[in-house]
Amino acid sequence: MDDRAILTRRDFLLHAGASGFALAVQPVVAQQVITTPATGLKVGDASVRAADGKTLPVYFARPDNGERSAVVLVVQEIFGVHEHIRDVCRRFARAGYLAIAPELYFRQGDPSSLASVQDILERIVSRVPDAQVMSDLDACVAWADGQGGDAKRVHVTGFCWGGRVTWLYAAHRAGLRSGVAWYGRLDGVPNDVTPEHPLDIVASIKAPVLGLYGGKDQGIPVSDVDAMRAALAQGTAPAAARASEIVLYPDAPHAFHADYRPSYRAAEAQDGWKRCLDWMQRHDG
Repeated sequence: MDDRAILTRRDFLLHAGASGFALAVQPVVAQQVITTPATGLKVGDASVRAADGKTLPVYFARPDNGERSAVVLVVQEIFGVHEHIRDVCRRFARAGYLAIAPELYFRQGDPSSLASVQDILERIVSRVPDAQVMSDLDACVAWADGQGGDAKRVHVTGFCWGGRVTWLYAAHRAGLRSGVAWYGRLDGVPNDVTPEHPLDIVASIKAPVLGLYGGKDQGIPVSDVDAMRAALAQGTAPAAARASEIVLYPDAPHAFHADYRPSYRAAEAQDGWKRCLDWMQRHDG
């Protein structure tokens, strides 16, 4: 393949991927379907000291029973840590986990202040370095160890933008127990901010990941899902990668778990949530 062909392919991926992603991620348009009460939980906002010395805001939820809990890092969608993400934390807390949702865009801006998905992507998301995200998640694990969490039993899950981050963190974090990636992008054009994508880092995966994807996702083609499945199954892949699984819901769109958006699909969301909890429990021992 000559240089012109390479540039043409990269240009196609850049523009097609960005437009598909923008179409797939719809903003908040409806009242949330599921509301999880905080009764019996300890919940709130807190501050975590990041590696660069800055103060990372987080939302957390855990059982209020005095017991040490496994940790789940909950990685936001492009819209930040809004009420749906906080509710997901409370759902995990009700299942016995210390759930932490860090505000991973806090250095770049507040997505709730922007009017469109395209603005969020261009003015905030595109400026968040993967290395910064990995470091901030590590800081959350360190913080959890002093907040009733067991830093030796850590899981990560994420939605949309956070689904991609989940795959990356599974390749970054030694000792991670498991990951659950909800419709996270698998391929893309590398740049200084996002130098690698999940399909690039299969050989580095250190924890088994459950991928949950929609067959009608306008931003993540089924061909990418098939390519990730094939890469994970290669005999040369590490054991953690080969232990990973991908579930494809044929009729589900992007963000089928987001119960505050029109993309929500109750049956697939409920099945995915059950699989998520079962996956973490299976790999927690």
